[in-house]
Amino acid sequence: MADNHRDTHYEHHDETHHEHHIVSIPLYLMVFGILVVGTILTVLVAFLDLDHIFPGANTLVALTIAFIKMTFVVLWFMHVKYSSRLIWVTAISGFFWLAIMFAFTMQDYLTRGAGVFTR
Repeated sequence: MADNHRDTHYEHHDETHHEHHIVSIPLYLMVFGILVVGTILTVLVAFLDLDHIFPGANTLVALTIAFIKMTFVVLWFMHVKYSSRLIWVTAISGFFWLAIMFAFTMQDYLTRGAGVFTR
């Protein structure tokens, strides 16, 4: 009877135990390289005037690069890629909340009249 209880305890422990995924150093260096390239691209885009495409194109490009960099940081440096579903839900809800905040900010920005601010 004691052996059955011990086996059941170990089986239960194995089901709830999560293995930690070890990320290799070359993968970390690759992600770091992507982040450095993204930072350099952001600086280069800041010196370009993309308003001839549409007003605010520089901001859109910079936010896109920032979103890509944020995705790499969250997935690999914060180990969300190898985490449980609950961690995924938490991370995705953070992205969703960020989208709501951007939507409200853009709603305010786009509904302002021209010439509200004077120099």
